[in-house]
Amino acid sequence: MPVGTTAVAGSIATDHLMHFPGRFADQLVAERLDRISLSFLVDDLVVHRGGVGANIAFGMGVLGQRPVLVGAVGSDFDDFRSWLDRHGVETGAVLVVDSANTPRFTCTTDDDQCQLASFYPGAMTEAKNIALTPIVDRYGIELLLVGASDPDAMVAETEEARALGLAFAADPSQQLPRLDGDQCRSLVDGARYLFSNEYEWELLTRKTGWDADEITSRVGLRVTTLSDKGVRLVGSDGTDLSLPVVPARTIKDPTGVGDGFRAGFLAGVDGGLPVERAAQLGTLIATLVLETDGAQEWTLSPVQDLARLRDAHGAEAADEIEPVLTAALAP
Repeated sequence: MPVGTTAVAGSIATDHLMHFPGRFADQLVAERLDRISLSFLVDDLVVHRGGVGANIAFGMGVLGQRPVLVGAVGSDFDDFRSWLDRHGVETGAVLVVDSANTPRFTCTTDDDQCQLASFYPGAMTEAKNIALTPIVDRYGIELLLVGASDPDAMVAETEEARALGLAFAADPSQQLPRLDGDQCRSLVDGARYLFSNEYEWELLTRKTGWDADEITSRVGLRVTTLSDKGVRLVGSDGTDLSLPVVPARTIKDPTGVGDGFRAGFLAGVDGGLPVERAAQLGTLIATLVLETDGAQEWTLSPVQDLARLRDAHGAEAADEIEPVLTAALAP
């Protein structure tokens, strides 16, 4: 019997997160950018569960949905699987590669919230061997989010979704530097939702060779997060909305903030909210992630969270979003 309508395909990884007590910009010599050789002495290290796919699926699970996670992991996945299962994620579609390790993400953040990161793919290189059709049939999938993963897997998933007539959301994010123009155009064209942050949006227009109007005409809704300036929704139906953030009370680490937004947005859509309200829910989850060490360590506090939504987006928005938050904590 189907357990959910949204599948989230993307990386599943362990995050090694560090903090540099200074500014990366102060260490760069403009005349020597072609020969950078730097080592940053960090003052903090935390290790958390992460990965684009796992972060988004975790957030949707916490919000009361039952997303189906699609990705490839190593034989060291047992504890991670148990964690996701306990937080509402269906992990039966995850491919386990016994000969490889689960991917690793290593990221250093400075005092300006700028980041330097690297990603070891490990088992993720086998994600391209995952067939979607059995997963769609087994779980009754109605929407596939194609998140950052092995580039060949991302293209294959998108093409298979088109062949199946399955609605998909494009979220190339961290893999944009690895993707060429043809791959970018393939991932974007026909997407119901296109997610990016401000920098990724500019990079995407360059790589596709399409301007903003052309991309908008090819997708249902493009959703661009703008850091502390909020989020913009632009649709082929004429939608054009700019929404503010939910102000953060403290800033711990920005890793996974965009994934938190996507989780809130998709959970809101699955919960029956219109896209504006879904995006407003996304801004709340993004802020909860920002205020927490680790992309999967945040929790909901409905009374406080609704008050924060009311302050940021108004009473009407909070009232309409409340049933989704209430349902998330129902036994």
